Amino acid sequence: MTANMIEPSVKLILLDIEGTTTPIDFVYKTLFPFAREHVKDYLSRNWEASEVQADLAQLRAERTNDAVQGLDPPALGDESLTEQIESAVAYIHWLMDRDRKSTPLKAIQGRIWREGYLAGALLGQVFDDVPPAFARWRQQNKLICIYSSGSALAQKLLFSHTTAGDLTHHISCYFDTTIGHKVEADSYRRIAEELQLATAEIVFVSDVIAELDAAREAGMKTILALRPGNRPVEPPVTHTAATSFAEL
Repeated sequence: MTANMIEPSVKLILLDIEGTTTPIDFVYKTLFPFAREHVKDYLSRNWEASEVQADLAQLRAERTNDAVQGLDPPALGDESLTEQIESAVAYIHWLMDRDRKSTPLKAIQGRIWREGYLAGALLGQVFDDVPPAFARWRQQNKLICIYSSGSALAQKLLFSHTTAGDLTHHISCYFDTTIGHKVEADSYRRIAEELQLATAEIVFVSDVIAELDAAREAGMKTILALRPGNRPVEPPVTHTAATSFAEL
């Protein structure tokens, strides 16, 4: 791995978060438990909010589809408000247990985390090599964007409240599952189209082989992030790999 791994033709660096910019443990041992613990209180306080009701409508449709597929999701309670809240919480927990990349779930989690960040109960984590890499790439006139299954709100919150300070001034835009799922090549084509760039002008960095495969199918350059705590990668690996952003 050499320091010139990102080719001069690359105009934009597209980054995953979990296992790429941020330790997996922060997501699974801090963010997810925080959302799980606070979801009932959040829904109870915000049940009538239009954004919450929109998310709940999508969750009900998702739950119906799960039942049709025989996945045995928790039953829906619809008689009293208490039952509606309890059943929504049970289904959200059920989705979290399966690490479902559900857009309405991620939206609710993001708003719960917003309260946590603003209250000082959460502080985002990034690897030590991330802030200097962001500064270096921007000095090189590279654009930086984020693409994560977490909501765009959750992404902005993490990078604006990190242990290294606010990093959002380096980041041009944020993409989540509203653009498409990360294992589908069309999602990366849509990102390039929205940014008015050719896919070949973008390099995508992620710790997930299936995501990198999809990005490469779309025409992007790819880099596999090998970070401490990441899941083992099964050979053969056909993507260039990096253990640190200092190598990029």
